[in-house]
Amino acid sequence: MSSTPAHKFKIGLITATIWNNDGFFSVDLTRSYKTQDGDWRNTSSFGHNDLLNLSKCAERSETWIAKQLAANT
Repeated sequence: MSSTPAHKFKIGLITATIWNNDGFFSVDLTRSYKTQDGDWRNTSSFGHNDLLNLSKCAERSETWIAKQLAANT
């Protein structure tokens, strides 16, 4: 797998990172948050308020991957 993402989508605190491993795509979905020390971290745990942006990032990722696969056929 490449060390560089194929693409990213960010909506609010939610990020979808798309990876391309020789034509097999995978997606990491994360939420950013700030610690008490002011450092930014990521988690794969989502609250109720995150779900709409999470679903939008997932949908955009699916559309982007489908276009990549269609272009390569």
